[in-house]
Amino acid sequence: QVQLVESGGGLVQAGGSLRLSCAASGRTWSSYTMGWFRQAPGKEREFVAGISWSGINTYYTDSVKGRFTISRDNAKNTVYLQMNSLKPEDTAVYYCAADHDPYGTKVYVRSEYDYWGQGTQVTVSS
Repeated sequence: QVQLVESGGGLVQAGGSLRLSCAASGRTWSSYTMGWFRQAPGKEREFVAGISWSGINTYYTDSVKGRFTISRDNAKNTVYLQMNSLKPEDTAVYYCAADHDPYGTKVYVRSEYDYWGQGTQVTVSS
């Protein structure tokens, strides 16, 4: 069992930055691939970024490449999403998720993830 708790969301102006954190608990957490997803009102939940268990492999959706950075600190049981140059279209609830596959072979696929956090709201004003 893995429990995930997100934090760090808030209201920011366009061009600003936020760093989301996801605190994880569970004996085998560090062996999981971790992902960040987001869901805007009226839209489906979409993949944003993912990171393999070792942190060596990272993955991003095209719309955030060069602006967002995913990282993890297994010693602190935490995964991060640094978001820079935020745009109004980044406004959404952001969710942290854990996939038992350590290598992230299907990191982009929402249904592959076994555990989800409760989400944190990110609002970017224009």
